[in-house]
Amino acid sequence: MAGGTALFRRLLVVIKQTAYEEYSQLRARGQAPKALRWKRLESRYESHKECVNDLLDILRRNDIAFSCVNRVELDRQHLADVDLVIAVGGDGTVLSTAHFLDHGTIPLLGINSDPISEADKINSQSRSHGALCACTRDNMKGKLPRILHGGGVLSEKARIQCIVKSTFSETRLVPALNDLLIANPRPNILPRSQYGTVTRFGGELYEEHNSLNVWSSGLWISTATGSTAAIASAGGKPMEPSSRSLQYLIREHMIENSPNKEEMKNLNNEVFSHDEKLHLRWNSQKGRIFIDGSHLMHNLELGDEILINSHAPPLALFTRDD
Repeated sequence: MAGGTALFRRLLVVIKQTAYEEYSQLRARGQAPKALRWKRLESRYESHKECVNDLLDILRRNDIAFSCVNRVELDRQHLADVDLVIAVGGDGTVLSTAHFLDHGTIPLLGINSDPISEADKINSQSRSHGALCACTRDNMKGKLPRILHGGGVLSEKARIQCIVKSTFSETRLVPALNDLLIANPRPNILPRSQYGTVTRFGGELYEEHNSLNVWSSGLWISTATGSTAAIASAGGKPMEPSSRSLQYLIREHMIENSPNKEEMKNLNNEVFSHDEKLHLRWNSQKGRIFIDGSHLMHNLELGDEILINSHAPPLALFTRDD
């Protein structure tokens, strides 16, 4: 136990609901998929539950007041009078929790409750790598008391601000810590999506002469934090972790018959600075913005304008110190 008075005194613990718990509920209703490895799911659930119990024991021994909430039940009302949020699960739990910390005033600490071992990395793609987690089940007993008493590495992580302007409304989406994917809801359809170019031109709104008309399967936008995630698999560039810039990548850009093919290819993947913005006009009947994965999304209609920059309040996130 670390000595002295803890810096954080009122905690909210956000707990992941495991696949075993979700499928058990479906099994009770006769709706669970048949091809499930129940023993494997139960083993991972037991590992997660043990981590949660150990965490709560550490908080009690350090005389820390806390409350707990299931990840799927988290609401902004749970954040009243809280000075630290701990997300227990993996990267997905950290990302979903961060959406509620849209003002960036409450720090977030992720704990990977079921860390993947070096031996399992090849065969355990479904398990979280915990890139956003400062602690794991295996090392939190040493690290967590130190963080609670003012230690640890607290970093400011840039996030994506996205505003969607429709005919009769304007919607500001929750800040994205990793990335946005803007695409057709049906992946087998290539939309005609007209993007006002990466507006490195002073931030003007959409103009015909200043735009790139795109046929593609979608557009990735990522932060530096997200540059090693999905966009990297699509061919994106790694970015410095502390960068406030954003990156976009046009996915599967159909330019084979374009007279200026090479010029358009050079526009497929660019980094734009904190002072610049991206402006898009959606020219398909239906579209969708996926925010930090597939669980949170916003639907688009023909003619919607999308304004993107990195002006969202940064997230105060504890990061690994090894």
